Amino acid sequence: MAMRGGWRSTLFACLAAVCGWANATGLQVAPTTLSLRASQNADGLTLSNTGDDVIHAQVRVYHWRQDGSGDQLTPSPGLVISPPMVQIPAGGEQLIRVIRTGAPPNGPGAVEDAYRLAIDELPVDAKSGAGLRFVVHYSLPIFIEPAGAADTSPQLKYELEQSGQLVSLKVTNKGNGHGQLAALSFVDAAGQRTELVPGLLGYVLPGSTMHWALKPPANVFAKGGTLEVMVNGQKTTENLSLAGHSP
Repeated sequence: MAMRGGWRSTLFACLAAVCGWANATGLQVAPTTLSLRASQNADGLTLSNTGDDVIHAQVRVYHWRQDGSGDQLTPSPGLVISPPMVQIPAGGEQLIRVIRTGAPPNGPGAVEDAYRLAIDELPVDAKSGAGLRFVVHYSLPIFIEPAGAADTSPQLKYELEQSGQLVSLKVTNKGNGHGQLAALSFVDAAGQRTELVPGLLGYVLPGSTMHWALKPPANVFAKGGTLEVMVNGQKTTENLSLAGHSP
């Protein structure tokens, strides 16, 4: 999800250059994810304005969990943001502080906690007084490591599920850290490669199960093969068949 803001910014900039009637936004964010250690009470990110006009933006934080319906975001006092409203002049920057208000996850079996930071550019009248101004929404992940954990990592189980000619990928995370899935391909038993998702697929939080529909028809996966996927930036492979077992 964190990537969506990036492609939206690029799209809007292209529209402005090609069409000539849209004022492109200059709101940029770095870094695009935060991970707070159990001993760390705060961290920060920087909003920058690379455009020619002043930018107004609102920053909010939500607790992030996953269930059978997918991602669920709810307001939470577990993190606070300072400042929540910003005004950034052309060429300027603004530091946003992310502050943990309570204890990190702890106790036997404690796992990483997760939040989403929502950054919304607020629409204002362009100096020209004409044309259409696009605004940008960023949704950035924030992870809180559990106390006493030497390491946080996902333990992912992959399954292919079929309904008629439709196939979905089921991923369960039994680890204590998140898994970010990207760049998925399937190589069948004959060596035929099929690209499933070229970019970001999504996240699987600890203790969660996620489902994603796949575009290729069921016959692509009929004889089983190997799933290739980037998990937290590292390439991994998994043998899969439609029955969910190694072929």
